[in-house]
Amino acid sequence: MSNPQGPAIRTDIPHSARIWNYWMGGKDNYEVDRVVGDASLKIDPDIATMAVQSRQFLVRAVRYLASEAGIRQFLDIGTGLPTMQNTHEVAQAVAPESKIIYVDNDPLVLSHARALLTNTTDEGVTTYIDSDFHHPEQIVSDARNTLNFTQPITVMFMGVLGHARTYDDMLRIVRTVMDAVPSGSHLILWDGTTDSQAYVTLCEEYAKTGGVPYYPRTQDEIRAVFDGFELIEPGFVPITEWRPEPTQVGVRRPISAYGGVARKP
Repeated sequence: MSNPQGPAIRTDIPHSARIWNYWMGGKDNYEVDRVVGDASLKIDPDIATMAVQSRQFLVRAVRYLASEAGIRQFLDIGTGLPTMQNTHEVAQAVAPESKIIYVDNDPLVLSHARALLTNTTDEGVTTYIDSDFHHPEQIVSDARNTLNFTQPITVMFMGVLGHARTYDDMLRIVRTVMDAVPSGSHLILWDGTTDSQAYVTLCEEYAKTGGVPYYPRTQDEIRAVFDGFELIEPGFVPITEWRPEPTQVGVRRPISAYGGVARKP
């Protein structure tokens, strides 16, 4: 018998989106997530910094694309739990008519999306798709119901592609979506890298908890996802180095999280 409420939320198995929420100071997590989150911080204290800095990178990148590149459509794949300064809030603050689709397949994320990821303007659109990013063709098909695929779209993979089962899978997922969007579209992507042994160890230990494994990859492997696209200055860099605000210059500490913003020619 189908469950009209969707899949049950597992509170006995840790979930990366809820742990990430915990590291960012959120309250949408369970005891099992906090236990694993605290254990992870002992292995890699930088992971909480990565969580906070990744949101600041998202804000800067989305604001740039909305204000300077004129992008009005955003497809945020693997959005995670709503926190502060979500994609639609940043984009619609610049351009009220912006359309944003969030994509995730976690029942807790979706329940919060229904409640919290709502339009900040009358002109814009904010909606969500219940889908696993391992099925990018389905995401594209569903997104066509809301977005205009003859106009530029920004596709976002923010620290989620380590959940791709293989590196080839990761490339396939990104390229399938990017092949579907028109010239002038953009890709925002970042992920943790194998530069940090503490981060690698953290991912190995997380896999032992029963959570969906996260596979850290090298800088070169993540950089290769941008092949064929035009990287926007300053290029592929630590996320703390991507167009930092003036108040952030000189106060940042390097972390093993790399990414960039690129334009589809």
